[in-house]
Amino acid sequence: MVSILTNAGAISALQTLRTINSGMAQAREQVSSGLRIRTAADDAAYWSISTTMRSDSKAVSAVQDALGLGAAKVETAYAAMDSVAGILSEFKKRLVAASEPGVDKAKMQKELDQLKQQVLSIVNSSSFSGQNWLKTEVSDIYDSDLNRTSVVSSFSRNGRNGVSLNTADFFLRDSSLFNSTGGGILQADTRDMRTVGGIRFITAVDVDGYTVNSNYNNRAGVAGEFTFSFSGPIAFTSPGDEITFDVTVDMDSSAQGLSLPLHPGKTTSITIDRTTVDTVLGVAANGIISNYTQYAAVLSHAVSTAGAGAAVLTYNHPNPPHPPIINQIGFRTQQNSGLNGSYVEVSNLVVNTTTGGAGGLAPNASFGTRGSEITLTFEPFEVYKDVAISYNFSVNGEAQSTHSFDRNYVNALLGKDTGKIETADEMVMLLQSLITRPNTIIENNGSGGVLIKSDPAFDRKNGAGTFIGFSNIDVNIEPIARRNFLDIDIAANPQSVASYLQYIEVVLQRTIDGASALGSLLSRIDMQTTFAKSLVATIDKGVGRLVDADMNETSTRLKALQTQEQLGIQALQIANADAQSILQLFR
Repeated sequence: MVSILTNAGAISALQTLRTINSGMAQAREQVSSGLRIRTAADDAAYWSISTTMRSDSKAVSAVQDALGLGAAKVETAYAAMDSVAGILSEFKKRLVAASEPGVDKAKMQKELDQLKQQVLSIVNSSSFSGQNWLKTEVSDIYDSDLNRTSVVSSFSRNGRNGVSLNTADFFLRDSSLFNSTGGGILQADTRDMRTVGGIRFITAVDVDGYTVNSNYNNRAGVAGEFTFSFSGPIAFTSPGDEITFDVTVDMDSSAQGLSLPLHPGKTTSITIDRTTVDTVLGVAANGIISNYTQYAAVLSHAVSTAGAGAAVLTYNHPNPPHPPIINQIGFRTQQNSGLNGSYVEVSNLVVNTTTGGAGGLAPNASFGTRGSEITLTFEPFEVYKDVAISYNFSVNGEAQSTHSFDRNYVNALLGKDTGKIETADEMVMLLQSLITRPNTIIENNGSGGVLIKSDPAFDRKNGAGTFIGFSNIDVNIEPIARRNFLDIDIAANPQSVASYLQYIEVVLQRTIDGASALGSLLSRIDMQTTFAKSLVATIDKGVGRLVDADMNETSTRLKALQTQEQLGIQALQIANADAQSILQLFR
């Protein structure tokens, strides 16, 4: 049907041509821009994702720059720490040399002073971008919240589109050699726990106040024992010559706070006569005890044969070469009577000898000491942040119990925020909360000390074998520096060379540890930098997959659309040809 009002063919051809032209415009735009999705109108979801990820990629690129700046700071600090460690090694070498007798310590001190100045020079110059990690100004270098510094390490986004900037933290206490308020590696550490309230000893203090703290404080009981001096000779030459006495062992002591009744101990009668002497010394001695060793042998034979439960002793000097103590003889309980006491007594002495009497032996008695009781000399102390104390506690050979506490524990127990144990009563509370052994008494002794003991109502043991105390006391920050590096002066304090050497070893190890920490951080920064580069590339690749145009496909489609355009134009021409034929009717 041909109509003069409506050219349906032309309309159809035009509509097709418009569609083709729209597709060609889109294809030309993709070819020129290289993007399949350039605006939100192209694909709102993919456009949003790609735009966000491009922004994140720029942020990660900025992180790369920050990592480079951080690496420069760390490298500067590491180079300085490494150099200081080398100087401290030289310092240590000279202190060892100064230990030799005859070394001129005044001249040696001049060399040490030069090394000190070199350390200061390195510290003062180890600054990058206005930051010096070896010379710090931290109000409390021991506070982790205050001494923390950081290097930007990464940028991240969570599932709810929350963004965060992550950092690699470093604690300046690990690298600070000199801090404005003290506490640097080469400065005195003010966190000296000293006796930890009395549970350990200070074993050495020199002119500079350097202390060495032991890792124990204990008390062991001692068996009942007394001594006498031999006087002789003693002669058993007449018929009926003899010495008789009673030996009592392991009586309970009324001074130990024991409940009644007190056990009277075990008593044995002893007789020494010519037969006893001949048995021990032989008949050639003619019944004469000439010296203290012979008398000790005779007494020991008589006491052991009777099963008295006591030992007869001779003694040597405690110091090398340990010569014998002439004429000293002792009686000691063997604590094998099955009783709880520790006691020895000689009584009811009757002497009937030709000459020499009892040879110096006289009635005497001695209680042993109760080892399951100790008094701590309390002194106030503070548990600082990041400090942990642990120790073992035991009584009378029982299995050791292990206990530990830190600042948070002390504050929660005492209702404080300072970590300070300031009175003996507070120390009692602390120990009572930690030591839960049954029948153990922990109390203020009334004189500022802390009494710890096994309750005598349940533990009647006395003497050797009784024990109470602390061992394996560990403070996690020790050993610490208790003096200032710049104050070392072997010329003024030649007697402190050994102590200085111990100090240098401590600060040298801390400096090495600090350099190791910096090296670890630098390694992490390098790894994070490599990852950031890879991440940027990955993000760009991922965005490209979402929005980049496939140029082969797009160019092929453009050629096809160009062909369609030509065909559409021809179709429009054909459709218009009918209208031309109708116009001929009116000519």
